Amino acid sequence: MGTLGLQAYPGMELEIFAEAVRWKACFGDFLKPYLGKRVLEVGAGLGATTAVLCSGSEEEWWCLEPDAALLAQVETKIQRGDLPACCRPVRGVLTDLPPLPQFDTILYIDVLEHIEDDRAELEAAAIRLQPRGHLIVLAPAFPALYSPFDRAIGHYRRYTRATLRALTPAQTLLLQLRYLDSSGFFLSFANRYLLRQALPTRQQILFWDRFLIPLTRLTDRLTGYAFGRSIVAVWERISPS
Repeated sequence: MGTLGLQAYPGMELEIFAEAVRWKACFGDFLKPYLGKRVLEVGAGLGATTAVLCSGSEEEWWCLEPDAALLAQVETKIQRGDLPACCRPVRGVLTDLPPLPQFDTILYIDVLEHIEDDRAELEAAAIRLQPRGHLIVLAPAFPALYSPFDRAIGHYRRYTRATLRALTPAQTLLLQLRYLDSSGFFLSFANRYLLRQALPTRQQILFWDRFLIPLTRLTDRLTGYAFGRSIVAVWERISPS
């Protein structure tokens, strides 16, 4: 879907990972300093990440989602007050939006790996940032961990520091690039080479989230963020001279 090749997938993993609240809080603590007043979340899905990252103090938080059924759930959550009133559900993909620098932050949380032309996607995102605005990507790490699960949910790839750094858009500066979830790395390794599951069970996700994520906060720091199940990058839009 979309001109930049968003991979269609049934979203079967979204309900399960919505319960991974400790993991979302873990990467949320790292990302929140880069969130501005006008935020675009590309591929908002069910709004589970929105609920963790959006404080409600933002002027606008655009929940961009091409799937009508998923977006309807976001709309319901806003109406019920489960998501802040500043949230704005928008159906479509990035290229459906005007190419104007209007956002302080653009987020791709477990989304970029679903997009075939990831380089063009990030270039298109960068031009929609205000000067000194931030472009944030959280994505699965290490191609060697690509598993039946990745294939089942429509991942084109997994990233390394080198491959994500190589996607740095014009007129941006790479501020942060690190791996996250060193404990989860070993679970992904086990699934890739032993279990070969197309979808983790709810019990497996809850075990990882409840018991390993508190540990991974410590091990990530001890290892200097040298490896992990995920990788995160933050770019800043350079002010025009």
